[in-house]
Amino acid sequence: MIIPKGPKLTDEQLEELTRILGDFGCRIQVIEGAVQNIYAILGDERHELLINRIEGLDYIDRVDTIQSPHKLLDARSELKNHKTIFGGIELGKNLLTIAGPCTIDPKNPNLFYETAEALKEVGVHALRGGVWKPRTNPYSYQGDDKALEILMEGASRTGLPVNTEVMDEGQLKLALEAGVNMLQIGTRNALNYSLLRQVGQSIAGKDTVVLLKRGRHIGPINEFISAAEYIVNFGNPNVMLCPRGTLPTLEGYRSHPDESITPLLKEKTWAPVVVDPSHSVGKAMYVEACSMAAIAYGSDGLCIEANIDPSKGLGDDPKQAITPKAFGALRNKCEAIWALRG
Repeated sequence: MIIPKGPKLTDEQLEELTRILGDFGCRIQVIEGAVQNIYAILGDERHELLINRIEGLDYIDRVDTIQSPHKLLDARSELKNHKTIFGGIELGKNLLTIAGPCTIDPKNPNLFYETAEALKEVGVHALRGGVWKPRTNPYSYQGDDKALEILMEGASRTGLPVNTEVMDEGQLKLALEAGVNMLQIGTRNALNYSLLRQVGQSIAGKDTVVLLKRGRHIGPINEFISAAEYIVNFGNPNVMLCPRGTLPTLEGYRSHPDESITPLLKEKTWAPVVVDPSHSVGKAMYVEACSMAAIAYGSDGLCIEANIDPSKGLGDDPKQAITPKAFGALRNKCEAIWALRG
């Protein structure tokens, strides 16, 4: 990983650096940070002559050789200085809250609009809303492209950024064309490396953020972080890691709550951690406790399912969505824990 002396290289400097790397069978990937650009060497950067030639350039500060399965996401990477900002919140400085319904009902758009307005009143920073839904049963509601228009209309009415899940290249294209601010990669696609690459390529050079959920079957922490590396590798470091419960399930909960992995993630990577308590516990009555635990463990934010009338919601809302009023109370308690964390 090449660290320049200035914020970024000039076109001439980048061309010279690219030529040197090419002599050793390597290439370069520009990672655009908020403060400084980082230049990742793709290939075997361990060649001593290569390192010496690069460090000999008067515009290069140093070359960091990090032996890690996830060099860009590694806590020792220069990207640790990158600032991820979303919904007006700089991750790590203030608590980020994302909330909204599991699934947007195209037959009842007002339910989403009213939920969005109510959530804005209680201080949410961003809206979530499912346009397309991964379903185990092929006969269950799978989502509708029309819901994307409703999502963006909700964004327009509230002035809040929005999050939605994408599962394939077609949905990815539609979401980006519509102006979705945060792309969600769900648990079923957490190890879909082809999709992760497509997302990384599509958001390169943009300010789009990705919320990468932890796969239910993922075991090692390194596997979760390496999945995020697939996205960041194309140049956009705005990725958040989202624990959302794993298997095997814990009796009484939807999944096995895994907010406790937050300190482990923080030890290994600089990436912000945003916990989804709704899918972890699967019942509205447990969401508050799981949210507070997530903040106590060091989470940078929460992504919660909320609906002004959960009983009328599609998907998981009837059982696990909380009301905007309940969200406001939950947020106040989590802010208090955040303050105690210092």
